Amino acid sequence: MNKDTRILTRPLVVCGIALLCCTLWGSAFPSIKIGYRLFSIQGEDTMSQMLFAGYRFTLAGILVILIGSFFKKKFLWPKKSSWFMVVKLGCVQTIFQYVFFYTGLAHTTGVKSSIITASNVFFAIFLSAAVFREKLSAGKLLGCLAGFAGVVLINVAGGGAGDTGLSLAGEGAMLVSAFASAFSSVMIKRYSGHEDTFTLCGYQFFFGGIVLAMIGLACGGRVTGFTGPSTLLLVYMGLISAVAYSLWSVLLKYNPVGKVAIFGFSNPVIGVILSAILLGEKNQAFTLQGLLALLLVCIGIFTVNYSKE
Repeated sequence: MNKDTRILTRPLVVCGIALLCCTLWGSAFPSIKIGYRLFSIQGEDTMSQMLFAGYRFTLAGILVILIGSFFKKKFLWPKKSSWFMVVKLGCVQTIFQYVFFYTGLAHTTGVKSSIITASNVFFAIFLSAAVFREKLSAGKLLGCLAGFAGVVLINVAGGGAGDTGLSLAGEGAMLVSAFASAFSSVMIKRYSGHEDTFTLCGYQFFFGGIVLAMIGLACGGRVTGFTGPSTLLLVYMGLISAVAYSLWSVLLKYNPVGKVAIFGFSNPVIGVILSAILLGEKNQAFTLQGLLALLLVCIGIFTVNYSKE
């Protein structure tokens, strides 16, 4: 590792970049639900949701490829041996994960979705211990348990407007999406040793986005109502994926999966706050249980990152 890349392993740098990524991802929850409203996509219209996701990730793929090409000063193109990795990663990280993500988000609140998605951290840390033999110290385990306790607490304490209880189509789908996200983190860690991370991210997004859009179109999905605000929202959502996943993948390349993944527990903090403000879900967010849950999340992040191996 040279001097330029060694900086990416410093705790403050990892913390800053990871929290930027999580802020972007946290904003995705209210953004998607607002997008459903602007584009007149109903909760039961799964194929239109897939088409909407396909537009977003196709755009994200193009943006990542262009941004990466600018920084590398050459057009990014996967090596011949990397195409199979691109396809596998696209199937897990974009297609499988977001079929369940977009479906689940249409059937539950932004607050609950933000919280359940944070369980991908729990999955990722244990998957990395199993796959890469990353040591799961007592401190890491306690940090994970504290953070996950916060996730569970705010979920079971949720109530009020917009909370329709637990369902397989809503909360169940979000949990499956969270596992797919964790599994893709392990895949990125493995594949980044063979291919540039910008190239991997850009082409897997593009491939996954095209497949999602084709599924949506072939099955009768429709996305209408393109106006100035709705188009800007779609572009912003493409940028969320382009910037956040690219930076996250760079962190995963130079750091243990567990060291990076733990910051995902900040997703519910940001997602809950933004969903409360932008979607009016204050009855689920700003409660005593909610504040206690977010405190547990922060304790979990601190404990994992400063625990001894």
